[in-house]
Amino acid sequence: MNIPQNLIEKYNTPVPRYTSYPPANFFSADFSPEEYVKVLEESNRENPQNISIYIHIPFCPKICHFCGCNTHLTRDKNKMQVYVDALKKEIRMVRALLDSKRKVSQVHWGGGTPNSLPIAMIEDIMNLIHELFEYIPNPEIAMECHPAMLNQDYINRLVALKFNRFSLGIQDFNQQVLDNVNRDASVIPEEELVALIRSHKNTSVNFDFIYGLPFQDEDSFAETIKRAINLSPDRLVTFSYAHVPWVKKAQKILDARGLPSATKKLAMFEVGYRLLTENGYDAIGLDHFARPDDELNLAFKNKTLHRNFQGYCTRETTGQVYAFGATGISQLESAYAQNAKDTNVYVDQINKGKFTIEKGYRLNPDEKIIRHVINEVMCNYYFSWHEAEQVLKTTTEHIKQSIAYNESHLMGFVNEGLLSVTNESISVSEKGRFFVRNIAASLDPNMRNATQKFSKAL
Repeated sequence: MNIPQNLIEKYNTPVPRYTSYPPANFFSADFSPEEYVKVLEESNRENPQNISIYIHIPFCPKICHFCGCNTHLTRDKNKMQVYVDALKKEIRMVRALLDSKRKVSQVHWGGGTPNSLPIAMIEDIMNLIHELFEYIPNPEIAMECHPAMLNQDYINRLVALKFNRFSLGIQDFNQQVLDNVNRDASVIPEEELVALIRSHKNTSVNFDFIYGLPFQDEDSFAETIKRAINLSPDRLVTFSYAHVPWVKKAQKILDARGLPSATKKLAMFEVGYRLLTENGYDAIGLDHFARPDDELNLAFKNKTLHRNFQGYCTRETTGQVYAFGATGISQLESAYAQNAKDTNVYVDQINKGKFTIEKGYRLNPDEKIIRHVINEVMCNYYFSWHEAEQVLKTTTEHIKQSIAYNESHLMGFVNEGLLSVTNESISVSEKGRFFVRNIAASLDPNMRNATQKFSKAL
């Protein structure tokens, strides 16, 4: 893939990542815990009926300078236990409001560093979930793991809890890069770590990498990707580093150490893309790569790929997301609701039997339409007016009205070979995939007068 320099300069502008629509910085503090109870009850009558559970563990033994997540620096096991007890209580509170016939299709643990918890605490939470919920056949149960904190016993006990997908946050194999972003490398060689996970049946391994960090360049990132290919993960993610120092003050450290330019970041993306697609992986969505027989790849080829705050998923594992823990965002059909970010506030309110919603957003009917259009473009690089009519049970004219559609807004992308537009559909080209955030923003009426701040597209 060869991306011209003029397009890099033109489209390296702040735009949403569209992990939700509207994005999280549109959420309002006016959304109350009482409103959350209402939308939880409403969600029982909405689709998808499947339940996706997200568990947020905010704790980290050290903070990586690139981190944009809600984290809390601690190794205090007593503090962790207090948090776990509150999280279990929150699970029971939400479960009481959900239809008992609904089944779980996905459980995802994120953070923070989920595997910084002692394994006995994870067992305690998962056993409660297994007790309270039923599952669809073959649910996805996944954890974002820091490889520096995994060993054989920990892996074995996670598998016994039915975890079947391990996302290893390697970030880079280059020790200089890791040292400068304050991240520990794996204690166990990655080759051995992958072998330990794969010694169990029906387990999958993902690798997560970040490009755009200090001391990374095209050659060093190529070496990282080559090593990853030799380890043969089922999926691999190359995240573009999102520099938002106005949100995460620690990221200012990286300014002083020198961040690569947009051109150098693009070179890293291109070399990773080339190496992976030449060695048995297909590009999926914005930043994922998967083996041809992987379920994400099959969903993408069938144009049924979906996305939530936890990443890409198939229609089978897609569910309304019910989030537990500090800063967790529930992603329901008609609303988003985010828990308090402060762990002490979260624990205190939950222990009083109160939901701890800090902010949220209730979608109107037009916003659900916009969400569908943007999701299709972001996930499947394709949008069909006719198919949208069937899904949304409305007319093309109504859809166009909802998104304030103006074909002239897309003509720049068309003329640059990034997009094709017909009366039937909108299709993103292979070159256009790198600018899909910009394309999605052109279909978002909120972006016409947006005042919110976003990370740059590239």
